[in-house]
Amino acid sequence: MGNNKVKRPQSLRSAAIRGASVTALGLSMALMSGAAFAQTVQPADPQDNEIALETLRVEDSTIDTNPYAQPGAPYNARVSGDARHVAPLAETPQTITVITQAAIQDSGLTDLRDIVSAQPGVTVGTGENGNAFGDRYVIRGQEARSDVFIDGLCDAGMTTRESFAVDQIEISKGPNSTFAGRGTAGGAINSITKQASTDYNFNRIQAGLGTDDYRRVTLDSNIPLGKTFAVRANLLHAFEEVPDRGPADRERNGAALSASWDVTPRFNLTGDYYYLKAEDTPDLGSYMVGTVPNRAPLSNPPVYAQTNDFLNTESNIATLRASYEFSPSFRITNAARYNTTDNDYVVTGGRQATRGANDAAPGVSTVTLSTHQGWQEVEYFVDNLNAYLDIGSGAVKHQFVFGAEYSDLSVLNGLYTVTNNANNCITNTGVTNNAFCILGSTGAPIANANSAYHASIVRGVSDSDYNIKTLSLYAMDTVKFGEHWSIFGGLRWDDYDYSNITGTTTKTLYSFSDSFWSGHAGIVYSLNDDVNFYASYSTASEINGGESDVTSCSYGGICASTPAQFQFSEPELAENYEIGAKIVLFNDQLLFTAALFRTDKSKVMETEATGTGYTNFGTLNTGASRVSGLELGLSGNITERLSVQAGVAVMRSEVTRSAVAARVGLDLANFADNSAFVQLRYEVVPDKLAIGGVVTYSSEMHAGQPDGAADYNGTLGYYNNTIPDYTTLDLFATYDFTERASLRLNVGNVTDEDYYLAGYRSGSFIYIGDRRNAQLTLSLAF
Repeated sequence: MGNNKVKRPQSLRSAAIRGASVTALGLSMALMSGAAFAQTVQPADPQDNEIALETLRVEDSTIDTNPYAQPGAPYNARVSGDARHVAPLAETPQTITVITQAAIQDSGLTDLRDIVSAQPGVTVGTGENGNAFGDRYVIRGQEARSDVFIDGLCDAGMTTRESFAVDQIEISKGPNSTFAGRGTAGGAINSITKQASTDYNFNRIQAGLGTDDYRRVTLDSNIPLGKTFAVRANLLHAFEEVPDRGPADRERNGAALSASWDVTPRFNLTGDYYYLKAEDTPDLGSYMVGTVPNRAPLSNPPVYAQTNDFLNTESNIATLRASYEFSPSFRITNAARYNTTDNDYVVTGGRQATRGANDAAPGVSTVTLSTHQGWQEVEYFVDNLNAYLDIGSGAVKHQFVFGAEYSDLSVLNGLYTVTNNANNCITNTGVTNNAFCILGSTGAPIANANSAYHASIVRGVSDSDYNIKTLSLYAMDTVKFGEHWSIFGGLRWDDYDYSNITGTTTKTLYSFSDSFWSGHAGIVYSLNDDVNFYASYSTASEINGGESDVTSCSYGGICASTPAQFQFSEPELAENYEIGAKIVLFNDQLLFTAALFRTDKSKVMETEATGTGYTNFGTLNTGASRVSGLELGLSGNITERLSVQAGVAVMRSEVTRSAVAARVGLDLANFADNSAFVQLRYEVVPDKLAIGGVVTYSSEMHAGQPDGAADYNGTLGYYNNTIPDYTTLDLFATYDFTERASLRLNVGNVTDEDYYLAGYRSGSFIYIGDRRNAQLTLSLAF
């Protein structure tokens, strides 16, 4: 492998957020007029737009490699897959955590949620009532379930996401609206996918078996058809029972197809189609037991998932991109995407109860069941145009990015009608059967406990029809001053038209239109080629109801009791201050990052104390919070044999203002003050045998609505639900028989730790981390 100066690859990955006009006509006009415009641009040094990428080995059948990773250091990503980050990551004034394909493969993790939530500063949220179950993220204490992207374009909808077609995953920390648009107060998650290329020709099959009926088969095939056209296919089938929690299980079936055509040396077309169907029998895990303030998750709870429970998501995503390079200093890219996402679920929750005085077994502890259900249909179109312009030479050089984006998001939410079997027990002060218990009068499970509850399930009508159309314009500039200084500046304008028709029979229309500005500025001082210091400031804005399609701000939705109140709402605002250092070590093999940051969020939507109304509109934008902390990162090679991906976040959160005085000073919900992740890989025998391990740590958290106060003292009348801290250990080993055949063993949760990832605010379910599990994977390339 070599290290050459080459331009970013002309693939969907490099075009990540670089392209799409509001209309196809706009693109055509831009392409036709661009040549004349390019002649008026002062040429820049071609080297200014070049980044060192890994050179692929030219063989009869070359094995694919991540072109963004540092040569010889597969855990170290040198550049972002988002082309608007024009500088290498070590010179970018922002915290961006990158998990490369090699690190993902070694870890054995496959679902995006598991990969991302292991990283410092990121936690998962539960699928709370009114919000569809699916991937839900909290980044630096801020709700981020709508801030998930694939190749720089939004992946709309609550869904399950997989990594089978991913080259690397990038987590941008802090407000990121200049790049990602409205709502990205805590950051954004961007998956960079594998794309067709004429640079290599290979087929790779991976097949794995493991405990808990685990099986997983993937195919990755890239075929060049001549010198200018290539196709690529990634296929997936996977199934496993949730360790020690059967009949709960997970099944994934997917396909990612792409084609790349160099129409001319300067004009490239790429198209891809992504499909994933995830079918789960979900496990809502444990639940809180005890009384305030001594509540804790029940250890080793009974398995109460019903065999006819389901959490099914299906995604269909089609993307077409065009890129034209008018000159080494000017190019335009265009991308259009259409995707649909379906999410259907009926899941069972459990909670502690005591049989009442009138029950056949008074005073006996039991578990009662509850039902959570809903469906969601998402339709999304986005069209995006970016123009890249490099101007200047000598001491001052500009790298401009100008962009326009139009998006249309529609979400139809609905309900299931679930008829449950007759109640079979009496709890509390009831006199007739008022609950369904899966533990009998002796405390032992009843017969057929996993199939006794749901009698019938019927898909019902919609209760919310949500739509938001957004037009965005933005401009960015990275200016280099000599050898030591560079400045980044970006400004974005979002204009939106929001509507939500709610109700099942009586329909109520909530509508609102407005616009806002977001900005991002940073300065970098390069002490030398390897040491960079930076400072940055960024903002983000989010509209009322912009993170959810429900009509309760207790769940992150519309924070208004009536349409008349809705018009008084203002955008939520976030500001981020960050100073840091990025140091390249050991001949570009290792990247060390350190950042001090503070995020202030104001005009936060909140309800009044009772949660029943909005007195004189006074509780629409009355909240404020602060998150501050230190984050450290390390990625790459410590030695030729030892690779590392590691991070530590030490943070503090606080509600700084609220209409309810008791909330002020409380921590944010679903927020871990301290978290850490360390993945090490050591080559015992070079190019033959490697061993490694992953340690993940999270301090305790308090359940509740993300962005809201965690009432762990019970002062607001809520439950005290503390998610305990945990440390887990995973181990892996790989053996390469040849360059094209290898075997990998993964053992997850080696110590069989009993740990919990997130909790619903009432404590009726607490997500359980997977118990000990093991998988053996054979990889063959040809």
